[in-house]
Amino acid sequence: MKQNRNSRRNNQIAREKLASILLFEVSDPDLDLVTLTGVEVSVDKSVMRAYVSCEKDRYEAVSLALERAKGRVRSLLGHALGWRVTPELIWEIDTTADEAEKIQRALRNVPPTLAVEKDDEGYPIKQNEDSQASAENTQN
Repeated sequence: MKQNRNSRRNNQIAREKLASILLFEVSDPDLDLVTLTGVEVSVDKSVMRAYVSCEKDRYEAVSLALERAKGRVRSLLGHALGWRVTPELIWEIDTTADEAEKIQRALRNVPPTLAVEKDDEGYPIKQNEDSQASAENTQN
């Protein structure tokens, strides 16, 4: 969504109010250990996209719990924000932490072929030299 100074301030206010509501007002065990990672409010304040993070195996349960709590959260949010319009909530699961973990695992498990010297086209240099030497030996 388009960002300017006013919309960034609205995002910050909405994030603080929504985090407070999720922490203190909603008592659903499926929403335990759920982190609000970000909020984007449209310029006209009619739509709010809230990003939440949780464990990978709980995505579906958390999504269902957020949909169940959507009406109550929206009502409480409307009172807390005091805006003319209460924004419609759109919940999205934030998977950036899982993606970062996957990249970290991939960097730890570097294949041994990555250290082999390669030419401009990406072919191993030593393998080509060995292949050429063996080809010459078989021809002679």
